[in-house]
Amino acid sequence: MEKNSSNMIPLAENSPNKQETVCIFGTGDFGRSLGYKMLQCGYSIVFGSRNAQTSTLIPKGTEVLSHGEAAQKADIIIVAIQRQHYDFLTELTEVLHGKVLVDVSNNLKINQYPESNAEYLAQLVPGAKIVKAFNTVSAWALQSGTLDASRQVFVCGDDNKAKQMVMDIVRTLGLTPLDQGSLLAAKEIENYPLQLFPMWKFPIYLAIGLSAFFFFYCLIRDVIYPYVYENKDLSFFIAITIPNRVCPIVALILLALVYLPGIIAAILQLHRGTKYSRFPDWLDKWMLCRKQLGLVALVFAFLHVLYTLVIPIRYYVRWRLNGYVISQIKDNRTDPFNNTNGWISDSYVSLGILGFFLFVLLGITSLPSVSNSVNWREFRFVQSKLGYLTLILCTAHTLVYGGKRFLNPSLYRWYLPAAYMLSLIVPCIVLAIKFVLIFPCIDRPLTQIRQGWERNSKGSKQAYYNDSKSAV
Repeated sequence: MEKNSSNMIPLAENSPNKQETVCIFGTGDFGRSLGYKMLQCGYSIVFGSRNAQTSTLIPKGTEVLSHGEAAQKADIIIVAIQRQHYDFLTELTEVLHGKVLVDVSNNLKINQYPESNAEYLAQLVPGAKIVKAFNTVSAWALQSGTLDASRQVFVCGDDNKAKQMVMDIVRTLGLTPLDQGSLLAAKEIENYPLQLFPMWKFPIYLAIGLSAFFFFYCLIRDVIYPYVYENKDLSFFIAITIPNRVCPIVALILLALVYLPGIIAAILQLHRGTKYSRFPDWLDKWMLCRKQLGLVALVFAFLHVLYTLVIPIRYYVRWRLNGYVISQIKDNRTDPFNNTNGWISDSYVSLGILGFFLFVLLGITSLPSVSNSVNWREFRFVQSKLGYLTLILCTAHTLVYGGKRFLNPSLYRWYLPAAYMLSLIVPCIVLAIKFVLIFPCIDRPLTQIRQGWERNSKGSKQAYYNDSKSAV
């Protein structure tokens, strides 16, 4: 969605030049909260209710009338009642003719009815102008004023003038209207509040699956194997040691999976010779959840840092260190300092710190409040260039950690390689293919394809020939 859309620009809160009367059908939590908010912004509010008696819960300065009487006093009527109670509106067909009815209802389930509530309302009152709005704003947000999390209001309707009137009210309340088109979009708008982390399901399920696999993999190698062959009880590894191995592995694999779909998309574009051919659905969905994959990876990286920080205070670590010192004292010897090991240790830690710093930077720039303050080139530089640098540093961190240990046959317990070796497969594949894609002979045609050039287009072939000729 383009950032320069006029409907996305929140305007300053302006009270109506002339006190306008708005009718609200329903005196429930949302109806009262919306009425109070509109009253603060200068509107005159009249409630339509089955019980026309004034309640102490009704905001002061408003009046409560029957539905028919209240509808006659306003041109805009907000229907703040549930769908199952719409039947009484058929009795008010003549009164509601030509008026703007704003449907704010939601359902209990996604696609609960064949048609949307707004379309059903249009069938009941065919002479009214139906607009869908305010269903993504909660009563609590209206009461508390903390609207940062729900400032956007989706609006749709078949009558442009009626829709504009509702969007003016939305702006006056300090919210941001988003025009979603005709009333056919109402079903999708009503499904928005019912979706439970739609873009997070795949990353979370994938992270859980990888965590479970590597947890049991490390359990077999580091706990069960020593118990069977060496009669050692290392079950306490389950608390810190194994999680501290699983977290960086999952973080590294998820980070690589953030950039793998972009590489697959580039290969497909090179193979097809055009950017106008649709990607497979699974690749489309994968690319849409890259941000969530990166944030889940960052969580696992944070856990790895926390687990690493508590290593010096662990009883097992202190016990091994004390035993090592005592054995040196008994043998009257001191191991000489190994400069190579010093370099390896410091490089391993330094790469981890730099990688984690850039990892956090990527997470910060993915936040809407930050990403909206940078232009596209800056955002692309951070998420792409620095993103690949982060992947390189984290992969190097893991490679230096392993060192030459992969050459030691004793580490292949039950012929199973160390878990860190498995974690390097996806990142190394991603970096190797990316290294090939940046070669000028491949990067140049890929860039032209992304700029609109097509291999089978005569005009594009002539342009490509002219560019090649001018380059020579």
